[in-house]
Amino acid sequence: AWCPLSPAGAQTTQLLVEPPWIPAVLWDRVTLTCQGSGTTVGTTWYKDGRRWWQEGPNPFTVTESGTYICYRSSSGHSPPVTVLNDRLVLQVPAGPLLEGDTVTLRCRG
Repeated sequence: AWCPLSPAGAQTTQLLVEPPWIPAVLWDRVTLTCQGSGTTVGTTWYKDGRRWWQEGPNPFTVTESGTYICYRSSSGHSPPVTVLNDRLVLQVPAGPLLEGDTVTLRCRG
């Protein structure tokens, strides 16, 4: 899991992925955690662009492939996270990368 840097004073909502690899794959038992200001009770989940779970659990284990976004009234929408059900996937660590960083890639099937 990771916490990206944001401008001073900015409150952002982030969607953390466990295990921390992207793209996430369904057969990895992916857990999503909505992180932002406010309580976890007010978390609204969106799947494939549609409201999916009003005041859903946080965190939760994904059981369907799709693109997920979470929302907190105090800090807004998270960036999307896609969970695939592909048989073969090339993954990178789910965190910020800077030019010059050494990156570990995983080819999994």
